[in-house]
Amino acid sequence: MTERFRGKVALVTGGSVGIGRTTAAAFAREAARVVIADVNVAEGQETARRIEASGGEALFVQTDVSRAADVEALVRRTTAAYGRLDCAFNNAGIGGRGGRRMRTADYGEDEWDRFMSVNLKGVWLCMKHEIPEMLRQGSGVIVNMSSGSGLVGVRHMAPYVTSKHGVVGLTRTAALEYAPEGIRINAVCPGVIATKRITDEFVQHPELEAVRIAAHPIGRLGREEEVAEAVLWLCSDAASFVIGHAMAVDGGYVVP
Repeated sequence: MTERFRGKVALVTGGSVGIGRTTAAAFAREAARVVIADVNVAEGQETARRIEASGGEALFVQTDVSRAADVEALVRRTTAAYGRLDCAFNNAGIGGRGGRRMRTADYGEDEWDRFMSVNLKGVWLCMKHEIPEMLRQGSGVIVNMSSGSGLVGVRHMAPYVTSKHGVVGLTRTAALEYAPEGIRINAVCPGVIATKRITDEFVQHPELEAVRIAAHPIGRLGREEEVAEAVLWLCSDAASFVIGHAMAVDGGYVVP
């Protein structure tokens, strides 16, 4: 294992479970000091304990990314603890497949607002408070979590799909604005990843597994580690010329 992030500080929102937890652990293995943010206190603290038990350094901060005060406090805690912020993976979000699936006009306003508040506003709030710290340093890298559904239309998931398209547009716009000042901003767009939430869904609805797999030309679902590796690459010096890119990590999901 290399130490690509020795001396650097990485922030991962939604870091208590799934892709976030796996990415936080990957940053730690590469010698980064990691800040984990999540609304889930018990699992967030457990993620930090796991990293420390493996010889890494981690800090958990309870955070609701839809609340400006929480996000501001998160970045303040990060810089107070470690003095800087080099990499941010704005991963926190709510999924589209676990909720109700209906046509666009049938969604209620409250449900629409919930997706926008967490998935889109949450990413914007994180960047709003991360970017000034990175500007102060003169460098930094941000990776935003979008989705394969942020690159194509998907029936019966309008709020989720719209929020994830919004993340791509926000990423590209901010990337153009801040690249001249040493900040690189990109997004990852995963296909269906075999997280616990997804595998639990298959237990409840076994017929969905074959459907989900069939949507990926590679013939399987993705692994959390595959998304984590994409995030770390985008944050590394190897991706120093990559700006405003929405990287599909999706086994070919968006190719057809």
